[in-house]
Amino acid sequence: MPNPDTPAISVRGAVKQYGALQALAGVDLDIHQGEFFGLLGPNGAGKTTLISSLAGLVRLSAGEIRVMGHEVVRDYREARRKLGVVPQELVFDPFFSVRELLRIQSGYFGIRRNDDWIDELLANLDLSHKADINMRALSGGMKRRVLVAQALVHKPPVIVLDEPTAGVDVELRQTLWQFIRKLNRDDHTIVLTTHYLEEAEELCGRIAMLKQGRIVALDSTPNILRRVSQRALQIRAAGMPDVLPTFLAEHLLARESGVLQLRFDRHAEIEGLLAAVRESGALIEDIAITQPDLEQAFVEIMQENSR
Repeated sequence: MPNPDTPAISVRGAVKQYGALQALAGVDLDIHQGEFFGLLGPNGAGKTTLISSLAGLVRLSAGEIRVMGHEVVRDYREARRKLGVVPQELVFDPFFSVRELLRIQSGYFGIRRNDDWIDELLANLDLSHKADINMRALSGGMKRRVLVAQALVHKPPVIVLDEPTAGVDVELRQTLWQFIRKLNRDDHTIVLTTHYLEEAEELCGRIAMLKQGRIVALDSTPNILRRVSQRALQIRAAGMPDVLPTFLAEHLLARESGVLQLRFDRHAEIEGLLAAVRESGALIEDIAITQPDLEQAFVEIMQENSR
């Protein structure tokens, strides 16, 4: 039984240098067992380097990474057994059927007679009807499902999903997330990188944001939203004056085509904002309250760190 206090993933002082390029610049991070964790950042932030180092495909210039307590260089075999990685690229062997590929993958981990679990994976990923089809004959979305099955065939406690839904259809996304949520409820640790920030906002309990090889934000998803984003009152009105009254100007976030975005901190302020719009002579046609989202938070954090 693993010690529940041992981090699923522990990163200490991770540095990776490619000549003059520093891909990782001293990353420290603990991901707890059972978390659904988001790893976000723009292209070139260091996410793929960190994942490759985690999987033992890239050796750090300095620092260390552990998976369930096993250091990924000195104890590579055990660290790799604890980890399943779904890569971003569609990498597959074109000479085997889906079932043959999963049996071979099981063999890499010394697992025999794994067909019961393979059948369960195929059913949960809606691949049962493709089990005996050659990999070359599958669509891109089906190939991505097989990559997920490959990563899970040895039942790893830690699963890394690197852009798992990039370029795939809505049906696959729903099927995949339904299964991944089930695995997370069964105490598997999930680490997700994605450019679909609405996915991260919905799924991840905690998020780290990387920029230029450094962590620039690390907190629970609700705290990140509260820290950098604001709710806004959106008002569409006819006859809005070109120069807004001072009170409205002080609360203005954006203005475009007869629509005002006005910030507020407490719901009690809304009536005052509406009254100020009416007093300006404008006719209110529609109102809505917009909630902060992770995309807005991400942009603000990245801009803040650029400054």
